[in-house]
Amino acid sequence: MQLEALDARLKGGLVVSCQPVEGGPLDHDEVVARLAHAALDGGAAALRIEGAARLAHVRRRLPQALIIGIVKTDRSDSPVRITGTCAEVRALCDAGADLVAVDATDRPRPEAVAALLQAIRHGGALAMADCATLAEGLSAARLGFDLVGTTLSGYTGGPVPEEPDWVLLEQLAQRLPRVMAEGRIHTPQQLRRARELGAWAVTVGTSITRTELVTRRFAEAV
Repeated sequence: MQLEALDARLKGGLVVSCQPVEGGPLDHDEVVARLAHAALDGGAAALRIEGAARLAHVRRRLPQALIIGIVKTDRSDSPVRITGTCAEVRALCDAGADLVAVDATDRPRPEAVAALLQAIRHGGALAMADCATLAEGLSAARLGFDLVGTTLSGYTGGPVPEEPDWVLLEQLAQRLPRVMAEGRIHTPQQLRRARELGAWAVTVGTSITRTELVTRRFAEAV
């Protein structure tokens, strides 16, 4: 995919992250494919799918879908979970990802961010950097990533905030052409605010596809 095509399909749009609770009743390839189909029917411009095998399954069911692929791996020697190795990048590209998102944070990591970007390019996909800080986002842009996300802000240490990182989003959007607002966006009002602050596109996950967690909020309110 070329950047012009990405702009035409995704700019200003909604990405739905179809990642059920791990081990939960919706954590099944066909269920995720159906969640993804429903998201597209509801107006999503793209999907974010975890796992190469699962992505390949969704690709077979939804051949025209725009898919951002990631792999989550718990590591004993690194806090990096999201697509931390070139092998994971290659698996996602082979599975049919249009974009591959990687952890681009400045933390101990299994392989360098630049190497991951090279592997994405070799696989023919576009590249997204999941970042936690302004410095990380700008560094990823200098390396050549096509899209930078606020995905990991609040998830690299300490208590997780309740609100999205509006400050980081605005800072990145003022400096870069394609910034994905992602992380703790739960309502249409928050999505609109993200767009007002300059988000090129917005990802929503938990409040759409994690039924257990959404239900828990209502149950706790009762």
